[in-house]
Amino acid sequence: MQHLVDTDNFSDAQLVNIFNDAKEFKKNMPDKLLKDKLLVTLFFESSTRTRSSFEIAGKRLGASFVHLDPSKSSTSKGESLEDTFANLCAMEPDGVIIRHEYNNTPQKLANRELTTVINAGAGNYAHPTQALLDYFTMLEHFKTDSLEGKTIAIVGDIVSSRVASSGIRLFTRMGMNVILVAPKPFMPNKDLPKYEKLDEVIDRVDIIMSLRAQLERHKAPIFEDYREYAKEYCITKERIEDRDILILHPGPVMRNIDISDEILEDSRCKVLTQVKNGVFVRMAILKELLLNS
Repeated sequence: MQHLVDTDNFSDAQLVNIFNDAKEFKKNMPDKLLKDKLLVTLFFESSTRTRSSFEIAGKRLGASFVHLDPSKSSTSKGESLEDTFANLCAMEPDGVIIRHEYNNTPQKLANRELTTVINAGAGNYAHPTQALLDYFTMLEHFKTDSLEGKTIAIVGDIVSSRVASSGIRLFTRMGMNVILVAPKPFMPNKDLPKYEKLDEVIDRVDIIMSLRAQLERHKAPIFEDYREYAKEYCITKERIEDRDILILHPGPVMRNIDISDEILEDSRCKVLTQVKNGVFVRMAILKELLLNS
């Protein structure tokens, strides 16, 4: 039984398999490889893209889904998450896809070895499927099998972002140069190049990954007016001009704060491509975990 708590759960060979499968699935829809599999989605935080993407990915492979709404489950009556999970696993699903506010929840459940656990986002620590779909999107854009030596600037609320955390671990593992760009309240304590102004590094990067200011994770507002934040960190036409830079964002985008309306329509911006690729990458991940492991 294998789990996906973070990308380091996959070997280099498995990553190659996943990216190759995702590429093939994008060309040709496969047979119903998971027609006998049943998955449970358990999302303790809101999700549009990730939950929908997992369900579409699984259903395209023939899997069945049961969605458990935590607000209507026994956890709302005082039952522990561990007991809820154990009861679900007693019904013998083939996997549980979980999103939770605490960093260590997916690992704690995986450690019980009751069913395959797939992390759909936990706290500010890990969002492995987003990191993998982002990497796949970059591979596809640059038409290459390796991004070694490419430079990516991660811009915005990095300290709150599980996307950034998983991305940093995967991108550095794959030989990319990672630069962090954020105001001090948004900057994590990481041993990577750090800058407060995007304009300082704009000529050195191949990719910019913009991140949303995660207002719901801050106890008090960091900025009184996010228009002031946008002056330094919004990805605009005036800022990137005609540079050949790939623009990514995990969504949801705060328009004209993270990325301008104009750049969202620019061919260099692959936000919707990321969403599309997320289905194929998650199809490949489900195949790897449920059939190949």
